[in-house]
Amino acid sequence: MKIERLSQDKIRIFLTFDDLLERGIQKEDMWREIPKVHELFSEMMDQAYSELGFDASGPLAVEVFALPAQGMVVIVTRGKMNGQSDERATDDEDTEDEIYEMEVTMEQSDIVMYSFRDFEDVISVCKQLQAAGLTEDGRLYSYNGKWILALEPALIDSSRHNAVIALLAEYGEATSVTYAMLEEYGKVIMPSDAVREVCTHFYN
Repeated sequence: MKIERLSQDKIRIFLTFDDLLERGIQKEDMWREIPKVHELFSEMMDQAYSELGFDASGPLAVEVFALPAQGMVVIVTRGKMNGQSDERATDDEDTEDEIYEMEVTMEQSDIVMYSFRDFEDVISVCKQLQAAGLTEDGRLYSYNGKWILALEPALIDSSRHNAVIALLAEYGEATSVTYAMLEEYGKVIMPSDAVREVCTHFYN
């Protein structure tokens, strides 16, 4: 589980599928009101408070994004309550109940995204993908000091999907950034056919 602060009132939590399995939760369970999911949410909020000082009291807007082959991204936005400021609630007895005053939005994305620290790794993975005849598609972004390659599974032969993921994982790592955030905050370097474009311009 990885937690990072996006702003004073917003955090992002990245859960791998292993994080869910360890707690006996299936991906589909995140859409359901069950005790295990509430326990997971309490654990996330406790960790957010201990690591970032993020106080989860008051109303919360919770967005859950399912990412293929990577895991789940949970974005939690804290709302103001009765015009109060952000100080931690003085009455701790109310805090537990307030945590569950939340509005949950679910979104599932099929787009596969992997991030790479060095452009050399992007070149290497694109050469491998092209040489193996797996795909020449993709969009390449620059985001937060990293390169992110986004692939549309519909344009990849379903029988080769796992091979594509294996190659991406060899050179990069699954990113906790959602596609919506990438579109809004990332810089598009190659809007289409990124694998082919990289191989054309950087083949040596």
